[in-house]
Amino acid sequence: MPYSLRVAAGIGWRLIIVAVVGLGLLRILGMTKTVMIPVAVGVLLTALAMPAMVFLNHRLGLGRHLSAAITTLGSLGLVVGALTLAGNQLVTGFTDLSDQIAAGIQQIQEWLAEGPFAIGSDQINQAITAGQNWVQENASGLTSGALSAGSTATEVLVGAIIALICMFFFLAEGDSIWSFFVRMMPRHVQAPVHEAFRRGYVSLSSYVKTQVLVAFVDAFFISLGAWLLGLPLVIPLFLIIFFASAVPIVGAVVSGALAVVLALVVQGPLIALAMLAVVIGVQQLESHLLQPVLMGRAVSLHPLAVLLGVAAFSFLFGIVGALFAVPFLAVTNTVILYWTGHDKFPMLAHGYSAVSDSPKSLVAHDPDDPEPGSKGARRQRRRIGDISPITLREKAVVEDRKGRALAAERAEEEGERSADDPEQGADEASTNSGSHPLR
Repeated sequence: MPYSLRVAAGIGWRLIIVAVVGLGLLRILGMTKTVMIPVAVGVLLTALAMPAMVFLNHRLGLGRHLSAAITTLGSLGLVVGALTLAGNQLVTGFTDLSDQIAAGIQQIQEWLAEGPFAIGSDQINQAITAGQNWVQENASGLTSGALSAGSTATEVLVGAIIALICMFFFLAEGDSIWSFFVRMMPRHVQAPVHEAFRRGYVSLSSYVKTQVLVAFVDAFFISLGAWLLGLPLVIPLFLIIFFASAVPIVGAVVSGALAVVLALVVQGPLIALAMLAVVIGVQQLESHLLQPVLMGRAVSLHPLAVLLGVAAFSFLFGIVGALFAVPFLAVTNTVILYWTGHDKFPMLAHGYSAVSDSPKSLVAHDPDDPEPGSKGARRQRRRIGDISPITLREKAVVEDRKGRALAAERAEEEGERSADDPEQGADEASTNSGSHPLR
C-alpha cells in the first residue's frame, strides 16, 4: 500500500472516531440539557460577578461564603428590580399604548394607500381578513402553544434557581471544585490542564464582562433614541435589547428590528426610519469601536469565526447554542493555543492571578506596541500576505520574553518593599504562594 494512502487512511479513521465521540457528546448534552444549561449559565454569571466577589473577599476581608451570598443576592436583587420597574411601566402604559398602536396602524394604512406602493383599501382589508381567518383556523394550535409556553416558563424558573445555586457555590468554592476534578486526572496531565483552563477562564471572564458592557451601550443609546423620538415603553425596550445583545450579531439585529417595528406601529413610517438610523448608528459604533477596543487580545476571535460559530451552534442547540457559542469558542481557542505552545496570558506563569488581575496586565505586551483595533495595529495588518506562521511564532517568543522581564521587575519591586517592611513582605509572599482565598 502506498505511503500516502496509509496516511490518508490513518487520518480518516481518526476523524471518524472523533465524529462519533462528538455525536455521542451532543446526544448526552441534549438528554441532560435541563441541568447542563443552568450550570453553564451559572459559570457565565460567576465570571461576570467575580470582580464583586474579589472586592468583598480580597479587599474587605469577608469570608468566602458571606461574600458569595452578598454577591449572588445582590445580583438577583438588581435583576428583579429592573424587571419590576419594566413591568410597572408596561401596566401603567398599556392603555396609552393601545391607543397609539391604533393610531399608528391607521397611519400605516393611509401611507400604504397614498404612498408609493398605492395599495388600495380593499387589498388592505382583504389582508386583515385573511389574518383573522388564519388565527381562527389555528386557534387550537395557538392554545397548545400557549400551554407549552407555560410549561417552558416553569422549566425556565427551575433552571434560574439551579443557576443561582451554582453561581453561589462557584463563587464560594470554585477553586476547590475545579481542583477536585483536576486531581481525578492522571498526574502528568494535571498541570497542563489546570494552566490551560486558567487561561481559558481569563478569556471567558473578559468576554462576558465586555459583552455586558457592549449590550449596555447598545441598549442605552437605542433606548435614548426611542425616548427622544417619543416612543413608549422605553425601560422594557432597554431590558429587551440588553438581554438580547447577549447573543452576538443576531441579538443586536433582532432587538434593533423590534425597536423599529415599535416605532412603525406607534408613530408611523417617518419615525420608524429615524429609529432605523439610530439602530444602524449604534451597531456601527459597536462593530467598529467597542468590539475591537474592548475585546482586544483577551478573546481575539475572528468575526468570521464568531458568525459561523453562532450559526452552527444555533442550528445544533437553538437559541441556547447562540448564547454559548462565542464563550465556548473563546475558551477552546485559548486552551488549544496554550497546549500548542502559544501562551496568550504569559503573566499567569509568573505569579499573577486569573481572578484579581486584569486581562490586559496578563497579556504583557510592550507599551510601545499598538493596541488591538487601533490605527497602528490595522496598518501592520493592512497588506495581504504579511502574516505567516513564522511571524506569529516569533511574535509569541517575543511576548514570552516580555512577560518574563515584567515578572522579574515585579519580583524585584516586591523584594525591595519586603526589605523595607518585613511584615508586609511576608504577607505578600503568602499571597503569591497561592494561600489567598481565590487564586
